[in-house]
Amino acid sequence: MRRLVVFNHVSLDGYFTDANGDMSFAQNPAQDARWDEFVESNASGDGELLFGRVTYDMMASFWPTPIAAEHMPHMAERMNRYPKIVFSRTLEQVDWNNTRLVKDNLVESVRRLKTEPGPDLLIFGSGTIVSQLAQADLIDEYQVVLNPVILGAGRTMFTGLPGNQPLKLKQARAFDNGNVWLCYERAG
Repeated sequence: MRRLVVFNHVSLDGYFTDANGDMSFAQNPAQDARWDEFVESNASGDGELLFGRVTYDMMASFWPTPIAAEHMPHMAERMNRYPKIVFSRTLEQVDWNNTRLVKDNLVESVRRLKTEPGPDLLIFGSGTIVSQLAQADLIDEYQVVLNPVILGAGRTMFTGLPGNQPLKLKQARAFDNGNVWLCYERAG
């Protein structure tokens, strides 16, 4: 069975976007060779990416560009190569390489995807999708980068979650740039 993994950056006060929907706080300007190595190795595996419309629009406007290829060549190559699914009721078509559009019920579609053969399913950003799939208890692992910044307002990944979902810390790693990577799996 395929696993569903979420990877997101959050501020110290728990937001994955600021009040305007901006995620640029995650681009920590502090130089840290160990962080750069971690990012490179963490993104080196295989996976099928799942996006909501907002995150898809943001990712599709950056990763296929010459700027992405110039500044982050390995990551750009992977992001453009990975198979991608965008869940949207409003989009009519998708243009990014290896992307397909799914308008069906998110929870049932992901439940079905998890039973099919293939690589793990990965979510970056896409807070609305994370919240819905967490409510349906379909997320197997949360990888969260705690960024050394306080935003004061914004969106959490778990808006609307009705109750507790106990998690178990699997791994943690602190970096000199102040980022802390936390990896949790469902408890029990």
